[in-house]
Amino acid sequence: MDEARIPEVELRARLAASSAAIIGCGGLGSNVAAMLLRSGVRALTLIDFDRVDDSNLNRQLFFRDQVGRLKTEALAETLLRIEPEARLTLVTERVTAENIVGFVLGADVIIEAVDGAATKAMIVNVCTGALPETPLVTASGLAGYDSANDIVTERLTDTVYLVGDLHSDACAGLPLLASRVMVAAAHEAHAAIRRLLGLREP
Repeated sequence: MDEARIPEVELRARLAASSAAIIGCGGLGSNVAAMLLRSGVRALTLIDFDRVDDSNLNRQLFFRDQVGRLKTEALAETLLRIEPEARLTLVTERVTAENIVGFVLGADVIIEAVDGAATKAMIVNVCTGALPETPLVTASGLAGYDSANDIVTERLTDTVYLVGDLHSDACAGLPLLASRVMVAAAHEAHAAIRRLLGLREP
């Protein structure tokens, strides 16, 4: 279905006035943050309790000299190099069912970018229950070396979007390759951008 073209000046203005909360700043979240910022979203909340590890540098937007630093602080440093006028809120805490709403409240879109299935489920359940009008983009299935074309974006409800191939699992011994992780991150970022522009997946 054809969508009405948005003039670029209006598109950039809409994105600049929008905000996103990113839960998890690893392979998905760090790359989603950079893509949103480069696309024009200027207000980002970065949520992660962990530190940069050299074993993850193959797929995360960090550098060797940032190993050991808090992911939120290291990512903020990189994002400000991309766009000095970015408005960044850093939350260096582990998300729980009790605190997550306070972290993401007010964001125009929420992006789930964590590893554990239980934490993913908690994020979806709590956010859709407490903030049913806020779009949520989540991911499942991006490990391994199957075709990148298997990674898709599906709309589960009016406000919930699922990105991935829906079956591959890093816990099953499949590697996490930068190429496939980046494809999934791009899907998440683009789904968020479309919702910020008032567009919806079929």
